[in-house]
Amino acid sequence: MPYKCGSYHIIEKTAISAGVYSYVILCPDVAEAAKPGQFVHIKVEGFTLRRPISICDIDRRNGSIRIVFEIRGHGTAKLTDANVGDSIDMIAPLGNGFTLQESIALDRRIITVGGGIGTAPLFGVAKVFRESATAILGFRSYDKIILANDFKQNDVHVITCTDDGSVGLKGTVTAPLEAELAKGDVDMVYACGPQPMLAAIVQICEKSGVPCEVSLEQRMGCGVGACAVCACELKSGMLMVCRDGPVFKGEEVVL
Repeated sequence: MPYKCGSYHIIEKTAISAGVYSYVILCPDVAEAAKPGQFVHIKVEGFTLRRPISICDIDRRNGSIRIVFEIRGHGTAKLTDANVGDSIDMIAPLGNGFTLQESIALDRRIITVGGGIGTAPLFGVAKVFRESATAILGFRSYDKIILANDFKQNDVHVITCTDDGSVGLKGTVTAPLEAELAKGDVDMVYACGPQPMLAAIVQICEKSGVPCEVSLEQRMGCGVGACAVCACELKSGMLMVCRDGPVFKGEEVVL
């Protein structure tokens, strides 16, 4: 997969919830090549290793991409010091994205299932299908919800779940997923989130006979398949999340 390495300008910065930031980056060459599910590798000042961040949205017309990330350590905390007008050193687009069935029958649909920050890489998928997409989004509480309105503004049907029941359905994403699959009109499920959630989704999809793809999160070093830090176990053997993923067929991954 060809990728670009360069310095790109931030054209929009927004804090969308506590500890979660959205950046829009002007990078026409990256936007032209990027696909939903791929990621970028950003160099943060003062840190040796780059930080991998999923691509949330792609705007080829304006030559930009959007990333949404959560502060999880000193590196991502430092990244939030960057502001509009600043440039960031970025390698992108990296990895293999989701398989998009961009033309589906009018009476069929797809489902995206996101947990927490795992919601971000699914927005670009849902945006392709719009009214033919249902997004099931799970969060710990009301104050942790991200991107739900973005999905809705693109005509995606949204089902929100919170662990504490502060908004939407109380509980995890599994019950609404089972209910939606029981309707029998789903062509594909796309998922990203914590590993236990992904394992449950894969089992539910297998029982329903619906294919699914999962995006895995893993610590990375190089981001291009040279260091093997991000090795993950598949039923066929060990593969690397950065080079062979981060998206895999659900039935192939050992979760």
